[in-house]
Amino acid sequence: MAANQVIGYSYALLAAQPSMSIALEARQLVKQYPGVRAVDGVSFSVTEGICFGLLGPNGAGKTTTVEIIEGVTPPTSGEVWYMGKPAGQRFREEVGIQFQATALQDYITVRETLEMFRQLYGRRANLDDVIAACSLGELLDRDNRKLSGGQRQRLFLAVALVNRPRLVFLDEPTTGLDPQARRNFWDLVKRIKADGTTVILTTHYMDEAQVLCDEIAIMDSGNIVTQGTPDNLLRERYPGLIIELPVEDITGDLGAMDHRILDKLGIVEIVSTDVSTSLAALAPKVINLNRIKIRQPNLEDLFLDLTGHTLRS
Repeated sequence: MAANQVIGYSYALLAAQPSMSIALEARQLVKQYPGVRAVDGVSFSVTEGICFGLLGPNGAGKTTTVEIIEGVTPPTSGEVWYMGKPAGQRFREEVGIQFQATALQDYITVRETLEMFRQLYGRRANLDDVIAACSLGELLDRDNRKLSGGQRQRLFLAVALVNRPRLVFLDEPTTGLDPQARRNFWDLVKRIKADGTTVILTTHYMDEAQVLCDEIAIMDSGNIVTQGTPDNLLRERYPGLIIELPVEDITGDLGAMDHRILDKLGIVEIVSTDVSTSLAALAPKVINLNRIKIRQPNLEDLFLDLTGHTLRS
């Protein structure tokens, strides 16, 4: 099956849209609860056809922000625009949502589940295309109760696609999955995005965001603290490589070396633009050079530096 047929509509229709058009805009979103402002004037836009990641530690406000955009939670103030207009009936018809937790009806099959949800919409995808896109062909006659975690997530994604959406929300879709199931799910998301569908992803897995997202925004304390493409953000923040070694192996003062100590992990990380010079300076201060690691900076480094939080699932 060609990629442009995966969820039942022609890529030619999407190609006819203006290039780099804005699919979604959050405008000065605020959510005030008694004694706490969970979302504090959040604004961002999402270009059509990309995967946009909204990241942040628990309590940062990202879930509330996404729920406001989805229409699940009303904002205290602010607006959500879709395809150049305030989000309304068209938004509800053209958007799919995979919630972090969804209850499935017991004692019915995967096929019956998809048919039931599909009947709720006037705008409908070809069911065979959805089944193929989410690799559910061998599970159609299986009772929902007998699905594994990865199979359930594939079904949840299929449910989010039955209305032939132009934009899909994926709320921590791989939480609790084993590494193989996570990577299989990543492949499904890539196929959906390749078909022209805009994806908004929330996740606690920074490797997942780095693989899937064309652009990210990191939230903390109800605000966006940085936004951009993963590569650009990492280049701006880290001018070189990261040298990593156990705290217990250090016997001297690191002085002016650009470093941080991850107490819970017992690790020191040093950002170096000249690894040879840094290693020469470290040698007399370290008792065991064999445990030194040198690696590229990644989104987890950026996340920890900006939020000061340990990643939590």
